[in-house]
Amino acid sequence: MNFLHPQEISAMILLHLKYFLMVAEELNITRAAERLYISQQSLSNHISNMERELDVKLFTRSPKLSLTYAGGLLVETATQILD
Repeated sequence: MNFLHPQEISAMILLHLKYFLMVAEELNITRAAERLYISQQSLSNHISNMERELDVKLFTRSPKLSLTYAGGLLVETATQILD
């Protein structure tokens, strides 16, 4: 069984936060994906996985993408972590 090194786990968490912040900034997954040079589907999957892991919705998806209260709190926290 292969286990990830703690530095690899940290890098993955930071990548998830970077992706989340880009979507929060754009409020559009397609534009955020373009800025990150990844596919829209990949970015959407990252966000969905984050929501599942955290057991909270970070965005409302209709009528247009917007941050939930929890998503707004995560923006503040993620910004502090990445600064």
